[in-house]
Amino acid sequence: MAESTPDLTGLAELDHDRAARRGYPEAVYCEGKTAAQVAAIAAAVREKGADPVTLFTRADDGHAKAVLAELPEARHDAEARLLAWPPEPPPPAGGKVVVVCAGTSDLPVAREALLTAAYLGRETDFVADVGVAGLHRVLGKLDRLRAARAVVVVAGMDGALPGVVAGLIAAPVVAVPTSVGYGAAFGGLAPLLTMLNACAPGVAVVNIDNGYGAGHMAAQIAAPC
Repeated sequence: MAESTPDLTGLAELDHDRAARRGYPEAVYCEGKTAAQVAAIAAAVREKGADPVTLFTRADDGHAKAVLAELPEARHDAEARLLAWPPEPPPPAGGKVVVVCAGTSDLPVAREALLTAAYLGRETDFVADVGVAGLHRVLGKLDRLRAARAVVVVAGMDGALPGVVAGLIAAPVVAVPTSVGYGAAFGGLAPLLTMLNACAPGVAVVNIDNGYGAGHMAAQIAAPC
């Protein structure tokens, strides 16, 4: 661990007041940054202190090693490519966020959404592999879906699942298109357009593979009144 206060001049300016201003802390987006840059930011986070939680998103193995060198207690979820410090989420408050994914290939994005909502202080539940190719699967989970204040639905391929879920429950749906699918899915563009054109009301759509944005939006929707 570095012993002196890290110098981020010309590198980053951490928004330490964001939690006080917006109610939610800043996250560190690692993709596109070098491991050394992420290490310097992690050291600055350590100097700031552990309240509130800091999330490091889109972290590859090199980024994760850099963060853990400065914050060895941090939780690392390799599948979600996410690290959290401190490692324990805050006590849940507000309504429940349920995250649903269409298939196993959507799990990394779904877990990013799930962990984001949990670390922003919401009770969470996770429903996996309920794509519309077997409609009975999602119908069998209606009790869990209807217990949510907000539902995140993650799907690639044709992206039909969010519209189906929105037609079955009262809670708002945050739809996440993923880059999963054969060539005509165009790296997530096809499910994105399907979700934007959902005929069921109450569907909001985030960008392709944006599990963090979906989890954050759902946490805000489910915030204590």
